[in-house]
Amino acid sequence: MSLIQLNRLLRHIEQLGTIGQMPDGGVSRLSFTDAEHEANQFVQMLMQQAGMETSIDPIGNIIGTYCKDRSISHEAPIIMGSHIDTVPNGGKYDGALGVLTAIEVIQTFHENDITLARPIQVIAFKDEEGVRFGVGMLGSRAVAGTLTAPMLEAVDAQGITVAQAMEKQHLQPANIHLAKIDSIYAYLELHIEQGRVLETENLPVGVVTGIAGPLWLEVTIHGLAEHAGATPMQLRQDALAGAAEMMVAIERIANGIDGTVATVGKIVVENAGVNVIPGQVTFTCDLRHVIQESRDLAEHEIKKAICTIATKRHLYSCVKELQRVKPVTTDAAIMQTIHQAMEKCGYDAFYLSSGAGHDAMQFAHHCPIGMIFVRSKDGVSHNPLEYSSPADIKAGAQVLFETILAL
Repeated sequence: MSLIQLNRLLRHIEQLGTIGQMPDGGVSRLSFTDAEHEANQFVQMLMQQAGMETSIDPIGNIIGTYCKDRSISHEAPIIMGSHIDTVPNGGKYDGALGVLTAIEVIQTFHENDITLARPIQVIAFKDEEGVRFGVGMLGSRAVAGTLTAPMLEAVDAQGITVAQAMEKQHLQPANIHLAKIDSIYAYLELHIEQGRVLETENLPVGVVTGIAGPLWLEVTIHGLAEHAGATPMQLRQDALAGAAEMMVAIERIANGIDGTVATVGKIVVENAGVNVIPGQVTFTCDLRHVIQESRDLAEHEIKKAICTIATKRHLYSCVKELQRVKPVTTDAAIMQTIHQAMEKCGYDAFYLSSGAGHDAMQFAHHCPIGMIFVRSKDGVSHNPLEYSSPADIKAGAQVLFETILAL
C-alpha cells in the first residue's frame, strides 16, 4: 500500500497553478517576477510543513533540506529538483510536478518517521525555461558551478539584465559562486514527458536514458526597407522573404537527419508596415538532438543554408549563439534503481530519451543523475491544455519514493 498522500499532492498542484493563472487557465510565471516570487513563497512553506529546513541561495533557488539525524549532516546529499517558472501561458505540470512530488516524498518520510542514511535536498531551481532572458537553467547552472558572470548580463525585452532583475529581488549577483554545491551523491528529477511516447505505449511512467542538448541560435537578416508599391520584385532585398526561405531550409535539414528537431519559435520584423518591404528580420532557431555529432551536423548545414540564401538574395546575415547545452546520458546504476522501483510498484519498466532539456543536464558531469517521466496527455506541454492524470501522478510519486529509499 502506498504511503504517498495523492489527494494532498493534487491539492498542492492546483494551489500552485493558481499563482500566475491566466484567464484561459494557463499559467505565466516568468523568472524574477512577482508571480514567481509568490510561487517561491508557497513552495518554501510546503517544504517547511514537510519537515525541511529552507534557504534561498544567491541566484534565488529555493532549497529544502531534510536531515533528521544530525550525525549524517556531513554526508553528500541526494538532490531532487525541478523548476516552478513557466513559459508564457504555459501549463501547471511542467517543472512544478517534479518539485511538488519531491516535497510529497519528503513529507511521507517525515510523517512515517522513515530513517535515511544521508541528507536529502529538494530544490526549486530558478529560471529553467530561459524565455525571459534567452539563457535557461540559471538556477541549476549555479548549483552545478557552470553559471558565469557574462550570463547575468543577458537582457529581456525591456532591456533589464539578469543581474538587475536579481538585485530587484534582493539577490546577490556577485555571490553566484556561493550557490555551488561541491559534493552531491545523486541527482533525481521527476518530470512530465512533454511528448507522446508513454501514451503510445500505454504506460504511466518511464525511465529516461538521456537528454537532448538544446542549441539556441538567433538569426538576424538585414535587407533594404523600401516602398512596397514602387520597388520591382527583381530588385528587392526583402529580409522577411529571405528569412522565410531560411526557415523552410531549417525544416528540411532537420527532417533529413534522423532524430533532429529544429524549431523557429520567435520572429521579429523591425519597423513592420503593410506597405513596407521588410528591411530587417530576427528569428530564433531551437536545435536539438540526443547525439552531439548529429546536432553538430545539423548546425553546420543550417548555417551554410542561411549564408547561401542570404548571398543569393543580396542580404546580410548574422547568426548569434544564445545557448549551447551538451546532450547527456543518465547514470546506468540509477536507471537500474528506477527500473527496480517501477517493478516493485507494479509498473512495466520502459526506457525512453528526452527531447526537452531539463535541469538534470547541468549535473551530468558533476554527479550521477536519473530522471523519471510521467505520461503527458496527448503529449501536450507549454500549453494550458497540459495534463497528467491523478493515476499517472501517483505512479510517478510511488516510483520516486521507492527510488529515493533504495538510493
